Parts: sequence; C-alpha cells; structure tokens
Amino acid sequence: MTTVIGEQVEVEVLRDLHERMVRIRLFETEAGRLMEAGRLPGFLHLYVGQEAVAAGVMSTLADTDQITSTHRGHGHAVAKGANLREMYAELFGKVTGYCHGHGGSMHINDLSIGMLGANGIVGAGIPIAVGAAFASAYRDDGGVAVAFFGDGASNIGTFHEAANLAAVLRLPVVLVCENNGYAEFTAQANHMLLADVADRAAAYGMPGEVVDGMDVVAVHLAAKRAVTRAREGGGPTLVEAKTYRYYDHQGVKGLRIQYRTQEEIDAWKARDPIDAAEARMIERGDSSRAELDAVWQRVREEIAEAIAFAEASSDPDPNTDLLRDVYTGTNA
Repeated sequence: MTTVIGEQVEVEVLRDLHERMVRIRLFETEAGRLMEAGRLPGFLHLYVGQEAVAAGVMSTLADTDQITSTHRGHGHAVAKGANLREMYAELFGKVTGYCHGHGGSMHINDLSIGMLGANGIVGAGIPIAVGAAFASAYRDDGGVAVAFFGDGASNIGTFHEAANLAAVLRLPVVLVCENNGYAEFTAQANHMLLADVADRAAAYGMPGEVVDGMDVVAVHLAAKRAVTRAREGGGPTLVEAKTYRYYDHQGVKGLRIQYRTQEEIDAWKARDPIDAAEARMIERGDSSRAELDAVWQRVREEIAEAIAFAEASSDPDPNTDLLRDVYTGTNA
C-alpha cells in the first residue's frame, strides 16, 4: 500500500487538501446532527472518515473534468466545489436545492463543476463515468472522468463491463475504489476472496494501485499519477484507497447492528486523516495551530449560513412542482 508520510508537497497543495477535508467533515457532521434531530427528511450516508479520498482526488481535477458519485456522495460534491447552500437546501427538500427538493441526498449534481451526480444504485455511476470519458476522447477535449465506488460495487457486473470497455478503448477515466472494508454491513472478507480490489485491474490490462486512504497526500499523489496518465492518452487506472467510515452505513447511530467492534472503529479514528494532515503541516512549519483553527472557524460560519439559507427557503408547491423534472417535457 502506497503511503507517503513525510513526503513533500507544495505548501499551497497541502493547505488546499486540508481545507477540502475540513469542509467535508463539518458539512457531514452538521448534516448528521440535523438528521438525528429529525430536521431532515430521509436517510443520509455520511462520508466522515473518508475525507482524504475525495479531497486527494478532486485536488488533481479541473472543473471541466467529470466525476460520478455514490449513495455516500456528499464528500465528493463538497470536494469538487459544490455550493453548500444548494446542497443543504436539497437535503431539506427545498426548492432552492440542486434538484429543487426532488432528489435529496443521493441525487446531488452540478454539471457546471463536472459533478455528474450521486447515485443510489450500487455501481451505477461507473459506466456513466466511462461514457463521459468516451465523450471526452471523442471530442478530444483533454477531459478526464473519475468514477467513485465502494468495495462492494467492485462485485457488480457494471464494474467489470465498464472496466473492460475503458481498458479496450484506452479511455481517460480513473476508477477510484473507496474501500472502507464493508459492503453495507458485510465485511470485505465475506464478499470476496481478494485482499486488494486493485488486483482486479490486471484482468483488464490496466494498472492498479493500492493507496492509504487515510493519508491525503498519498491519495493526492496516486490520483495525480492516474489522472496524468489518463489525460496523456495512457488509458484507465484502478486506484484502491483503503479508508474507513466512522459512522454506520446510514446516519450517525444507524440501525445498531453489531457488525463492527468499537476497538476497530477507535483504531481507525486514531489515524484520522485531518489530524494527520494538520500534524504534518505544523511539523513542517506550513501552518500554525491558530491558522488551522481559523480555517475550521471560517468553514463553520459558512456552513451555519448555508443551513440558515436552506431552512429559510420555500418548500416545493405540490400544485406546481409535483411533476416538475419527473417526466420529459413537463417543464416545456
């Protein structure tokens, strides 16, 4: 597994990675609190713990590069630069949300920044990203597509079909497996015999790399290699980031199914990606504790304002909005 503790990256890059992770952590923490308090409708699949993956990958992409997400997609959207006001408004089911309150947590998208959308169907985003990569290759526009998915999704037929097609056509796509060790409640060892999902890359003739998903610099560098390879015509790469979700499959408290031990959770939390990045920044003299605290405070204020905006927004009008965006042509 690739890890780069102590390896040097530019100060600006490290600060950018840190802020992206802080934004994800605080967005998700507040969303979780709102859900547990009954202030948000529906379910949330929180990204807390996995911040280094989204931040590390997205730091290598341009707005014109495209990504597809998963049911656990808030972190991808935040790291790609989505508007926090519109994200919270969508979680609240308000008309000012990204989907006008119709989509909720698992359907946030923003085409202006290359966010093709989250997806509640396991593995469904992978062929969409491959299709986006095919379009970029056809137009010869230099764009790269990235598909995020979990270890469980690597067992789905769409993964294998999409990976094979991407390799055969040498498409500019990066397949990012966020391996948090569990397919919902099933441990990886109980749903596949491989220790590393990245080993599957060889079957399709593409490189595979395992990276420490709790080390944001390691993820950034691995993603940079894969994105550069794709952009230069080298074809796809399968990057597997070993990471961990702190909360349950959905929500904060979840369904209280005992499938993980507290010792396991605590061991992963001891390797917190934000704590590790901050320790590195302070040790290198890139930032002081006061400067890092200022980042947290600034993001907290931004999130508080976004939540206030969302709560003050209007609910959809069932008389005019019920069928909006549901059937083709209803907005004509």
